[in-house]
Amino acid sequence: MKRWGKQGLGWSAIALVAVAIPAAARQPENILPTPAPSAPATPTTQPTPAAALPAPASVPTPAPQASEPAPTPVIPAQVPLDEPVMAWPAADAQALLATIMAIGEDGLLPADYQPDALRAAIAAGEGAALDAQASRSFAWLVEDMRDGRTRMDARQGWFVVDPDVETSPTSAVMAQALSSHDIAGAIAALAPTHPDYLALKAALAATPKTDKVRRAQLRVNLDRWRWLQRDLGKFYLFTNVPEYQLRLTVDNTIIRSYRTIVGKPGKTATPQLAEVVEGVIFNPTWTVPQSIVVGEGLGARLYNNPKQAAREGYKVTKAADGTIYVVQQPGNGNSLGRLKLDMPNEHAIFLHDTNARGLFNQPNRALSHGCVRTENAVQLGMTMARLGSGMPTTESLEIANSGTYTKVPMTKTFPIYIMYFTVATDINGKLATFKDLYGRDASVLASFAAPRKPWDGKRKTSEEVIILDNPL
Repeated sequence: MKRWGKQGLGWSAIALVAVAIPAAARQPENILPTPAPSAPATPTTQPTPAAALPAPASVPTPAPQASEPAPTPVIPAQVPLDEPVMAWPAADAQALLATIMAIGEDGLLPADYQPDALRAAIAAGEGAALDAQASRSFAWLVEDMRDGRTRMDARQGWFVVDPDVETSPTSAVMAQALSSHDIAGAIAALAPTHPDYLALKAALAATPKTDKVRRAQLRVNLDRWRWLQRDLGKFYLFTNVPEYQLRLTVDNTIIRSYRTIVGKPGKTATPQLAEVVEGVIFNPTWTVPQSIVVGEGLGARLYNNPKQAAREGYKVTKAADGTIYVVQQPGNGNSLGRLKLDMPNEHAIFLHDTNARGLFNQPNRALSHGCVRTENAVQLGMTMARLGSGMPTTESLEIANSGTYTKVPMTKTFPIYIMYFTVATDINGKLATFKDLYGRDASVLASFAAPRKPWDGKRKTSEEVIILDNPL
C-alpha cells in the first residue's frame, strides 16, 4: 500500500473552520460510497416462490444511551432469504462449475457449493433439475462472497452491519450473470476492493497446500474482509486492533499513521465497529463513569472537598435524587488528553488523546478499557478538520491551544473502521501476522472446519453490548 509523505497534505495548511457557524446550518455532505444498484436483466423464467420461512428471531435492541445518540437509520436484524430459481443454459452452468472449482483462490471451499450435484445436473441436460441446482449453488456462492462464509454467531466482538446485501441482492446478481453470460465476473464483482484482500489472496496462492495452519489463517482474514462493505469509501480512518496502529486513508492510500492503545483482553476488549465521525472535539471534558464515582468513592470525596475538586480539575454536581456527577475539565491532566473524535455509538467507544503518552512506546499496548487512545491525536484532529471541514490553520491552532472545550462539526461524513485482522498489511505495506489478542480466530477457524451453514439472513449480532466509557 502506498504512503504519502507529510508534504502530500500540506501539513502547514492543516486547519479548522470557526465554530461560530451553527452546527444546524452545516448539513454533512455524504462522502460514503454509493454503489450503483445492479441492473438485473429479465430472467428467462420467473423465480419460483420461496418456501414459507419461519419468522426471524427478534434481536434485543440495546437501551438508548444518554450521551449524544446518533440519528442512524433503523437496520433490520434480518433480511428475507433470497434464493431464486432461474433458467440455466448448459453453457452458463458449466461456467458456474468452473467458477466454483476456482473459488479456493478467494479462501472459500468449493465443496460448499455442491459441485458434484451440479456436475450431475449438467450431465442430465437442461431443465428443471439443472435450474434448481445451478440456482442453489450460485446463490450460496453469492451469499458467501458478498457477506462472508462465517455466520454472525461465530463473529466475536463484531458489531458491524454490512450493507452489501441491499446493493447486490442475490436475485439481481443472478439475473445479471445470466443476461451477460459472465458467471465468473458476476461473482468476482462481489469481492472487497481493498488492496489487503488481493494481498491475502496472493499469500494464499503462494502458501503450500501442506501448510494447512497458515492457509486456514489466511482464509479467516479473507473472510473478515467480506464481512465489511465492499468499498470502504474515499476518505476513512482504519485501525487494526492487534496491530496497534491507526491509518488516515484517502483512496485506500495511507497518508498518515498513528500508534494506538486498545482495550485489554476480556470484558474491556475493543469491539469491531464501522461508525461515522461527526465532529472533532478539542480540549474535551470527561464525564467520570459511575463505576468510579460511586465504586471508588471519588464522588463523595470530591463533593465534600470542593477546593480539592477544583485543584484537581473536576466539576462536581449532585442531582435532586442524590446522584453525584463528576466531570473532569479540559486541561493537561484530562484523561482524554486534548482531543476526542465524536463518533456516537451504543458502546461509548471513541478515539482520543491521553495524558499518559509514554505508554505508546510499549510494544504491548492492549491497556485501555475499550476506547482507542491515539498518538499525536491533536495533529490527527486538525487533519480531520481539514479534510472534513476545510478549516484554516490559524483558527485550528487557536482552538487547540485555547484550553476551551470546542466541538468542530464535520461537513462531510467521515467513516471510521475499528477492525480485527491477525494477518494484514502493516503500515509499511508488508503482509504481517499479528497476535490474536482476544482469541477471535478460533471461532472463525471452527466455522470453516465445519460444514457450511445456510445463510439465515442475520445481519446484526445478538452479542451483548458492553458500555466501555472508562479511558483509564
